Amino acid sequence: MYRITKEFHFSASHQLEHLPDGHQCARLHGHNYVVVVELASPELNADGFVRDYGELKPLKTYIDGTFDHRHLNDVLAVPSTGENMAKHFYDWCAARWPETTAVKVSETPKTWAEYRP
Repeated sequence: MYRITKEFHFSASHQLEHLPDGHQCARLHGHNYVVVVELASPELNADGFVRDYGELKPLKTYIDGTFDHRHLNDVLAVPSTGENMAKHFYDWCAARWPETTAVKVSETPKTWAEYRP
């Protein structure tokens, strides 16, 4: 199986209001997010790619226009946890690129959430 990944970055605020008072994530705060999309295929296309990285530019456009420097509580219909964001980006990517196999989201350099069906 051939696999490729591409990394995207954005900054945003959020607040997990459903958490109890005193929980650090219940307070308004922000992150410098990293989103990594993974695509895989058992065969390469005629150009020798799983998919040309340039074809993934719509994800950058989507992230920049919808998420970057936004308050995620105003963007997502579900709590803006890394797990929910990974699923959101996975669904968005899989609808465009059937080779999508996983999406990872990082809120900090030491934390990652992944959605992989």
